[in-house]
Amino acid sequence: MNDFSDMLRDDAVLTGVVAATKKAVLQQLAAVAATVIDGDAKMITDKLLAREKLGSTGFGGGVAIPHAKIDGLEQVTAVFARLAQPVDFQAVDDLPVDLVFLLLSPTDAGAVHLKALARVSRRLRDQAFLARLRGTGSRDTLYALFATDDARDAA
Repeated sequence: MNDFSDMLRDDAVLTGVVAATKKAVLQQLAAVAATVIDGDAKMITDKLLAREKLGSTGFGGGVAIPHAKIDGLEQVTAVFARLAQPVDFQAVDDLPVDLVFLLLSPTDAGAVHLKALARVSRRLRDQAFLARLRGTGSRDTLYALFATDDARDAA
């Protein structure tokens, strides 16, 4: 399933995000996530930074999937950002990151969290999909790319 509308709202898709560091990116995305889940941006940022200390969530190809488990969250929630300029994320391939898919899960969502991460990482390994994400101009079009189940890319 390539449709992410179950976890990603249209108001949680950002384009042209300006940030100089990984921490600044995470802070901006945490602020948006806090609005979406009615949570605390600082707490979300702290959880994300703690997760990054375990190892970078930059998995290569200019993509990062920072993630954390949040107390009181009822369902997996996402924020997507296309950065104005790539940022060093200490990714496994040492390339800077320009596409960030933030994933927050309930604390007790072990298998659900892992399945969501797998879904997102599968989709964000698709080079044609990444090219579309990087090539589109509008936020609405970006959201539509995530909200559409494109069977052609499901292979």
